[in-house]
Amino acid sequence: MSIDTTFSDNHQNAAIADRVFWKIGWRIIPLIMVCYFCAYLDRINVGFAKLQMLSDLHFSEAAYGLGAGLFFLGYFLFEVPSNLLMARIGAKKTLVRIMLLWGLISGAFAFVQTPGQFYVMRVLLGAAEAGFFPGIILYLTYWFPSHIRGRMTGFFYTAIPLSGLIGSPISGWIMTAYHGHLGLSGWQWLFVLESLPTLVMALLLPFLLVDRPHLAKWLSADEKRFVAAELQAEENEKRAQAHGDARIRQVFLSPRAWYLIALALCQTMGLYAISFWLPTLIKEIGFSTLEQIGWISAIPFAIGAVALNLVCRSSDRRKERRWHTAAAYLATAVGLVASTFTHGPVSSLIALSVATAGAYTATTMFWTLPSQFFTGVGAAVAIGMINSFGNLGGFVSPYVIGVVKDATGSSTYGIYLLSLILVIGAILVLRLPKSIVNR
Repeated sequence: MSIDTTFSDNHQNAAIADRVFWKIGWRIIPLIMVCYFCAYLDRINVGFAKLQMLSDLHFSEAAYGLGAGLFFLGYFLFEVPSNLLMARIGAKKTLVRIMLLWGLISGAFAFVQTPGQFYVMRVLLGAAEAGFFPGIILYLTYWFPSHIRGRMTGFFYTAIPLSGLIGSPISGWIMTAYHGHLGLSGWQWLFVLESLPTLVMALLLPFLLVDRPHLAKWLSADEKRFVAAELQAEENEKRAQAHGDARIRQVFLSPRAWYLIALALCQTMGLYAISFWLPTLIKEIGFSTLEQIGWISAIPFAIGAVALNLVCRSSDRRKERRWHTAAAYLATAVGLVASTFTHGPVSSLIALSVATAGAYTATTMFWTLPSQFFTGVGAAVAIGMINSFGNLGGFVSPYVIGVVKDATGSSTYGIYLLSLILVIGAILVLRLPKSIVNR
């Protein structure tokens, strides 16, 4: 008996359905996790480089914050075009192009000498990486229906805390062990060495990645037909809910898209406040050497990796998105505020771990939402548009903290502002329509 006759659109045989989609998951999720691990490591290693680079190049905290945030200007400008290009030429060609460019640019940061050069390179890095994350989110919709996509998104997104968990100790070690080698500072070696995995993956990706299920040689003909039927049934259901939002112009005019952009702004402001400033915050609570900071920074990332997968699994099992997402926003806010009131290293580290776990979980849960509202080409436009505008929060938050720290000598008031924004985000999440979101 074939899969087509064994399964109905309502998943009458859930056991075999799980087998098919987990088979797909084991083939593509580890690969895109490695790619995103490289991407995020290249994006945030500037937070570690800062610990040496600012004194070597005589940058102010505000200059660093501006440069860290300018990444998202390039990201903003090229996000939607990149996603539209991927919808036309496929994931394989798009991701290879992105990874080659960002690997080369990331390594070139070793030769930055002035704030102006730093700003330009950060914009170029953002432009190069634009489209990677929303491209992967779109790519997952080609393979998984919504009832399992939350867990798969969670596994994929685990690459971010893993990049901190593994990358933080390595970054601290590189900056200590290689400092002065061949006349280069530790922060210069950091950029050079951590760009190499990205370039290697870019060369391997054409042989490892498959664009669509029907092209996968490791799926049987029955499995391909089943996956196509499942995804088509979900597509038809979303088209009935979308009320025409699948058209490009209507996506840009859609109140739903702009509402999700507001949620993304709240989420990214919390995420990148942690991503770009965590090593500095760890240093402020009493850990002084680069190796200490590297190992201690790994703790919040490890907790974040566990938390986001537990929450995503719970959300998929209960088919509930709103409260799971809102709770993560609130956890980030509570952890950030608590970190300003605690004074001992242990209690401060606990607070930062709660904030980090909340931030990564909030991001993962948020990205289960847009695909519930949009379909077809509109999904590519919507995901790119939401991510590009939403990531402007990554420009605002590090710059705000840098300016506040230069002005007051402390990042406390900047953290309070970002925490308030996260609370507003939680309230907005709970106002989403339950009938559409909880699927």
